[in-house]
Amino acid sequence: MPDVLERVEGILTEWFEVPPDKLRQDAWLAADLGLDSLDIVDLVVALEKEFGFKVVRSQDEPLMRQMRTLADVVAFVRGKTREMREE
Repeated sequence: MPDVLERVEGILTEWFEVPPDKLRQDAWLAADLGLDSLDIVDLVVALEKEFGFKVVRSQDEPLMRQMRTLADVVAFVRGKTREMREE
């Protein structure tokens, strides 16, 4: 099974047509990958579907606002999947 990074990269290439050569851990979602604020909402929906978690707006919004780079997205997903395992 692909790891979190590979799965997130897959979403970015399939859903948002980000060229694979732009996918670096330090890539900025807006400046480097071309995602705008509406794309971030779509990205969260795609992450929910791919990883099977549900974003709780009041609880997760501060974390989502901190997502600036690919590494931030991966950290967010790892945190959400860890929460699911602990429930």
